[in-house]
Amino acid sequence: MKIPFSYNIRNLWTRRLTTTLTVGGIALVVFVFAAVLMLAQGVEDTLVATGSNDNVIIIRKSSQSEMMSAVSRDQIGIISTFPEVGITQEGKAFATSDVVTMVNLSKKKSNDMGNVSIRGISAGAFTLRPQISMKEGRWFRQGTAEIVVGNKIHEQFNNVEIGQEIEIGSKRWVIVGVMDGGKTGFASEIWADADNIMSEFNRGTTFSSYTFKLKNLNDYETIKTKLETEQRLQDLDVKREQDFYLEQSKFMVGFITFLGLFITIVFSVGAMIGAMITMYASVANRTVEIGTLRALGFRRRSILTAFLIEALSLSFIGGIIGLFFASFMELVSFSTTNFGSFSELAFGFSLNLSVVLWTLGFSLFMGFIGGFLPAVQASRLNIINALRAS
Repeated sequence: MKIPFSYNIRNLWTRRLTTTLTVGGIALVVFVFAAVLMLAQGVEDTLVATGSNDNVIIIRKSSQSEMMSAVSRDQIGIISTFPEVGITQEGKAFATSDVVTMVNLSKKKSNDMGNVSIRGISAGAFTLRPQISMKEGRWFRQGTAEIVVGNKIHEQFNNVEIGQEIEIGSKRWVIVGVMDGGKTGFASEIWADADNIMSEFNRGTTFSSYTFKLKNLNDYETIKTKLETEQRLQDLDVKREQDFYLEQSKFMVGFITFLGLFITIVFSVGAMIGAMITMYASVANRTVEIGTLRALGFRRRSILTAFLIEALSLSFIGGIIGLFFASFMELVSFSTTNFGSFSELAFGFSLNLSVVLWTLGFSLFMGFIGGFLPAVQASRLNIINALRAS
């Protein structure tokens, strides 16, 4: 015979105080666990969203970031003639030659200095990256000492209002606009004219990267083969833009996940012990009841299952509550140093189906571990001894 689920619900309701405390402890651990996963997912989502699926980026081999890369103007000239490179309506390569460097700015809240990426772009960058739009002001004019700041930089740093100036290299650059980078890494950058940035930092004819739109998505392997066979391009590497930015997130995501999971494991031990104590207390208080069930013909496995269901129910309810409160973390965003580029990166918490499934799975795991031994003890109670306990 199987014990009806309503029996478990009545028992949990009877022990409302211990049930509430156990659920609360599990919910707290689940909240921390979910927040860690959401934070790591937020970093990954931000950097992946920075790239487009049909764009590829050319960088120097073994470069971990654009800051460490170098692509010459001659090499870009060769690549731009490839038939696989997309063409604009004006007949030019659908591409941008970027140069990336950094500048220190003061943060609004702490007044600490933070590294901000300066991206020198060519005219093609505006159409190549449709996820970027103008929020306030206007785009800078090519060939001038004008700049546009990302909306996250505008929110988190001092003295970056339209009309103000910041020092880049040896010159003062005028802010003429604030761009909306959405949830991309471009929201944490400052954009300027590439040739002016190159001149200011004496880079000669060397850019950091060359990004272009593929004429056909299937042309990626063709481009890769050409770089491997063309003698003048063999020091370069090609990657899909999304893959490149995903690689930028790996170290930071790994660090956040490791640190967060370490804290979560410490908390989860306490939560599992709490669940175990609750279930052991339940067994002790229901010894006669368990003996009666066994005398009525309920098998050991039914008793074991009933107690496990109670433990899993507690953990599932705690998981739902913890996940509910963790979902509000999506309203929070902040910035920190991106370990891949050593510049500021603004990002938020991101909740998706994968995070939900991992979180609920983790909560059920805690319930199973915390409830298994008490359930085994309950199922092994001797019928006669249990009935005599009254």
